Amino acid sequence: MGHEDGISELHYEIIREIVHTGACPSNAVLARRLNSPISEVERNLRVLADCHGIVLHPYALRPWVVHPFSLTPTLHWVEGNQRSWWAPCIWCALGVATIVGGRVNIHTRVGAEQEEVTISVQDGQPISAQELVVHFAIPPAQAWRNVHEHCSMVLPFRLPSDIPAWCARHGLPNGQAVPLLQVSKLAQRWYGSYLSRDWHKWSISEARQILKEVGLTSNFWALEAQDGRF
Repeated sequence: MGHEDGISELHYEIIREIVHTGACPSNAVLARRLNSPISEVERNLRVLADCHGIVLHPYALRPWVVHPFSLTPTLHWVEGNQRSWWAPCIWCALGVATIVGGRVNIHTRVGAEQEEVTISVQDGQPISAQELVVHFAIPPAQAWRNVHEHCSMVLPFRLPSDIPAWCARHGLPNGQAVPLLQVSKLAQRWYGSYLSRDWHKWSISEARQILKEVGLTSNFWALEAQDGRF
């Protein structure tokens, strides 16, 4: 097994366990499943983190976020038939719905405030609350400066006209509102291959092409760098 194959296999084992149990396997369990020493698993976890395939805890060599899944509680709760999962943002929640398939309900709050909303999703496609929009406060080119901040502000709203007052009230940037159905298409295209042994982290050029395919072509979505992973 080559180095890149080992990275993909590690990512697959992590995602597979989260899908089936809602939790991440320990490094010791991953080492047994991959027939590798823990030192190699930890080295590959660092590689995954370096390419933005996972987010590690700042104090330990173990996953904290494995997009589109969060391993600690968040605002966005994806309720499945037998399992449920947290997601870092509403885009990720739709990614979870895509990966796990079938019928799920996404429980969240409008603008992360008082109003609760449930979005029913079938195989990644919203079948309720389709009129919602999703506000991306921070351009994707800046997402990995602080991915937790970026994800925390990818939120559902009732109307685009509600967003400027929300931004002013909280002192947060007014980015771009995208229809929920368009975000679901982005999630399906972005995360559709994540439960695969052949997974790889999208390159900048691949990410740019995906954004174009789903109609996100304004300057807000521009990815200038030619190299690296997104």
